[in-house]
Amino acid sequence: MTRKQKKVLIRIVISAVLLIALSLIPIENASVRFVLFMIPYLIIGYDILRKAILGVVHGEIFDENFLMAVATVGAIALGEYVEGSAVMLFYQIGELFQSYAVGKSRKNITELMDIRPDYANVEQDGKLVQVDPEEVETGSVITVQPGEKVPIDGVIVSGSSSLNTSALTGESLPREVGENDEVISGCVNMSGVLRIRTTKPFGESTVSKILDLVENSSMKKSRSENFITRFARYYTPAVCIGALALAVLPPVIHLLMGNPAGWSQWLIRALTTLVISCPCALVISIPLSFFGGIGGASAKGILVKGSNYLEALSKTTCVVCDKTGTLTKGVFEVTDIEPAEGFSRDELLRAAAYAEHYSRHPISKSLKEAYGKPIDAGQISGVEEIGGHGVTAVVDGRETAAGNARLMEKLGITYRTPQKTGTEVHVAIDGVYAGYILISDVVKPNAGSAIAAMKAAGVKRIVMLTGDARSTADAVAKELGVDEVKSELLPEDKVAEVEALLASRKPKENLAFVGDGINDAPVLSRADLGIAMGALGADAAIEAADIVLMDDDPEKIATAIGISRKTLRIVYQNIVFALAVKLICLVLGAFGTLSMWWAIFADVGVMILAVLNATRALHYRQHSHA
Repeated sequence: MTRKQKKVLIRIVISAVLLIALSLIPIENASVRFVLFMIPYLIIGYDILRKAILGVVHGEIFDENFLMAVATVGAIALGEYVEGSAVMLFYQIGELFQSYAVGKSRKNITELMDIRPDYANVEQDGKLVQVDPEEVETGSVITVQPGEKVPIDGVIVSGSSSLNTSALTGESLPREVGENDEVISGCVNMSGVLRIRTTKPFGESTVSKILDLVENSSMKKSRSENFITRFARYYTPAVCIGALALAVLPPVIHLLMGNPAGWSQWLIRALTTLVISCPCALVISIPLSFFGGIGGASAKGILVKGSNYLEALSKTTCVVCDKTGTLTKGVFEVTDIEPAEGFSRDELLRAAAYAEHYSRHPISKSLKEAYGKPIDAGQISGVEEIGGHGVTAVVDGRETAAGNARLMEKLGITYRTPQKTGTEVHVAIDGVYAGYILISDVVKPNAGSAIAAMKAAGVKRIVMLTGDARSTADAVAKELGVDEVKSELLPEDKVAEVEALLASRKPKENLAFVGDGINDAPVLSRADLGIAMGALGADAAIEAADIVLMDDDPEKIATAIGISRKTLRIVYQNIVFALAVKLICLVLGAFGTLSMWWAIFADVGVMILAVLNATRALHYRQHSHA
């Protein structure tokens, strides 16, 4: 609890004790009674009265402070000292509760803000000097000691350590890093000393982009928030005019008909309706619900750029996923080695790795990694890379060829067609077929459960887009349970496919595109909602997407959808509950059925219940769909 909240709590306790004591003590003298009751009233309500007066001075008349001031001053003027003071007391209790709830909902955001580093260690004259990260130039070498935050994106020059990335990804497992590994700002160094060469200025580092994103998320309001803002703008003046009419018209009508006017009776009813009509429950709980949803998502490594995007996500019925980097690891690995008769697996893999040694193609890299032994370049000569086919070379004095089926056909060598799907690397030694190696972009372990989770979350249609061959794409789609697959696509083809899907959707249904964010910016921007997957450190992702998932876990897509739908359910619950209770109480209050005490419940009670409900948006438990 903050110091300000503690002061309000002390005022509430003092005022409540005085009010109870005065209510129990019979005081005959009217003047003394008035003075004594004004003490607890002013203790608890002086700040509300001050805000109401300032609001009138500045032309901002119709707010909750004005309503409370008019209602309570009017009640006291009519001699209802206990009711007038109690209204102000319970209103302050509600405000304190709301302040505490907002503070709690900000906790996740505040923790995220803690990723901002306070300094960077730069070596000067043989000593480490702490400087502002914004003063560090690109290409400088900084030192990050155990327990310190990585201040700027860069590459490790020396040292190895474990990095805590939980503030960015929501995951507790540390990430092991060493020399030549890229690291991003915001991570906490847990063990060894790291020397890092910066690759960006601080203003363009990951931590700066994330903080800017979170700080500005409240600027992009949802349709629900905008509706409540517009509603309150007209609602509050309308109820004030209605209360004035209720206080004046019935007594005047009675007077004209020759009956006693009963001014005090109707004035109390009017003041009661003012207390009931205060729109606090809506004005406070709706933004708080969205803020809680955004805060709860950030704790799980899901960054939402505004409540409008959180609302749009709740209406998503079609999710389009880019295959590479979203449902697959995006890293080629050897998945099968099938030697021909007369050759061993080791001999086949060695021949392919040596032949591909000088190539920079990702397939060559995966072959060398699978071989896993040092390569003696002195045993390789006569290398010739044939575009779209493969490589030929002399390895250990033997003519070696490694490539696709087209290379084998070009060399007139009979080859075997693999039964499994993947990128084929056929190998021939001295004109004899030695076998084939399959290389695949490996499916993420939890990709299947992620698809199931999205369907369980209410997504009706899941489409996978890829530039891979049809056979490979179909195999992955079948394995994961994807509804549709579009293969052999160029980047511009993906945009066309998304355009076609957008044209075929139903009204009020949104389409979300999920990509790795690096080469999918055009599609991310075109979809109703762009979700960048595995965007830890990817500038293009953070800027192009509406929602950023800070790690490589595809199950976070379903989590984001679940959080958005829970948040919207809470928003609608609060709107319906608050309006229904207030409408009923307003009608009953106008007919004199409800007392000022019921009016207090209709205002403060409804607000507390709505705020309590709104705080549920902070917490989301992901159900298992494995």
